[in-house]
Amino acid sequence: MRADIALEGVRPHLTKERFEHTIRVAETAVRLAGLYNVSKEKCELAAIFHDYAKYRPLDEMEHWIKNTSLSDELLNYHHELWHGPVGAILVEKEFGIQDTAIKAAIQYHTTGKANMSKMEMVVFLADYIEPGRSFPGIEKVRDMSEKNLVKACWMALRNTILFLIEKKATIYPDTFHAYNDFTKRIIGGN
Repeated sequence: MRADIALEGVRPHLTKERFEHTIRVAETAVRLAGLYNVSKEKCELAAIFHDYAKYRPLDEMEHWIKNTSLSDELLNYHHELWHGPVGAILVEKEFGIQDTAIKAAIQYHTTGKANMSKMEMVVFLADYIEPGRSFPGIEKVRDMSEKNLVKACWMALRNTILFLIEKKATIYPDTFHAYNDFTKRIIGGN
């Protein structure tokens, strides 16, 4: 699928601000894909669709979680986490995208997971560092994204976990598994 067609497909499902965010994530993903020798086309498509389900009604997302291969455990966590996994299902059903790498990058763009592929890392990181984002620590992650993909993802995960702890929010297990996996890759250990 061409990027322009994908963008027109997601536009009606996003707010103006979220659509602009999506464009920035796609541009950032293409740049990172070039740096780290990952398919630019696949990263761009995954980035375009990463928030496709973000504004779907909660009862619709709950339906997809309960009636597909997705884990019901998702329902025990904040609904902000639902749109990635549900989006991965919907892009296949509504756009015919069957590429498992693209769907996985969409599914894990918010939570991360252990053993992320380069494409998953690129989309995860592009969503985190796109130029419209501004919060403490982001510049260090942006700088690292130019040098080391694994370390930049680790920094993003660490920042996210610390932020959620500070808010006294629950943390989805895949995020901890991702952080632990990246820590082992960077620092070593058991």
